[in-house]
Amino acid sequence: MAELYLVEFKGSRKEYFYNTFYHKLCEEDYVVTQTDRGEDLGVILKKIDIEIEFVDDDKPQSILRKAGKDDLQRYEELQENDHKCKREIKDLIRKHGLVMKVVDIETQLDGNKMTIFFTADQRVDFRGLVKDLAFCYKTRIELRQIGVRDEARRVGGYGICGQMQCCNSFIKSFNPISTQQAREQDLPMNPAKISGNCGRLLCCLRFEVEQYRTCKKKFPNPGTKVNTKEGNGVISRIDIFNEEAVIVDEEHVQFRAKAGDILEVSKDRAEKSKVTSSSGKEFLEEEPDVEDVSKLDENDN
Repeated sequence: MAELYLVEFKGSRKEYFYNTFYHKLCEEDYVVTQTDRGEDLGVILKKIDIEIEFVDDDKPQSILRKAGKDDLQRYEELQENDHKCKREIKDLIRKHGLVMKVVDIETQLDGNKMTIFFTADQRVDFRGLVKDLAFCYKTRIELRQIGVRDEARRVGGYGICGQMQCCNSFIKSFNPISTQQAREQDLPMNPAKISGNCGRLLCCLRFEVEQYRTCKKKFPNPGTKVNTKEGNGVISRIDIFNEEAVIVDEEHVQFRAKAGDILEVSKDRAEKSKVTSSSGKEFLEEEPDVEDVSKLDENDN
C-alpha cells in the first residue's frame, strides 16, 4: 500500500496525501500534489505510520512529484502576485460597497483556481464581485468567509507563551471554549491574560482543565475549615501540580496537606475576609472578576 504523508500548504492548511507513485520523500521536502482541479505545492510535515480510515468523499489524493526548481520559482511568483492581487481586490470591494476584510489569497500552482479568504460581521452578497474577479484574473474564483480564529491561523504568529500559535502547529479543529474553563483553573478574568491573537479565549484553556477538575474533586473548597495531621486551618487554595491544599492556621502560618492528610472537614466556612499568609501576603478567598469577559465566550470559528 502507498505511504501516507501529511502535507502543509499556505496558511497552515494541512491535508493527507498518498505517495501513489512511490517517490523517495523526506520531511520538509516540497512536493506537487493532486487537487480536484489541478496541482498545488506544499511541504511534507511527516510520514504517517499508523493506519487511518477515510470515508470515500475524504480519501486522500496523490503526491504527483517532488517539486523542482521550476515549481519553486513558479510558487514564489504566485506568492508575489497574491500580494499584488490583494491590493487590487480591496479596490474592487470598495467599488461594490461591500463590508468585508480580505485576509489572504491562495492561488493554485497551476493557476486554475484562486481562493480569497475574508472576514465579515454578516453574510455578504458577493456575486457581482466574483464576476468582476473572474473577468480580471481569467481563472476560477472562490470566496471563502472565515472566522477570527481561522484568520489568526492563516496570518500566523506567536502566543503569550512565546511558542507558535497552537492553531499553526497541531490543532486541526476549533472546539468551544468558555470563561468557565478559565475560572476552573483559577486564572484572572482579564481579557489580556486569557485571550489569544484572534481576540477569543486561548485554545490552551482546554488542555489542562480536566486535570484541574480531577484534582479539585479530592479536596474541600477554598475557605473550608479543616483538621489535618499537621494541624487545623483554612484552605486558601489548591496547588494543582503538587496535588496539595495550601492551608493557613489561626496564627497565619501557611502549611500544606495532601488529600489523604485531611482528617476532618468543618461544616462552617471561614469568612470571606482577607487572610495573611506567613509571607505577609494578603489574599481573598475568591478573587473577583476585574473586567467583563462575556464577549470572549463567543465561539466564532
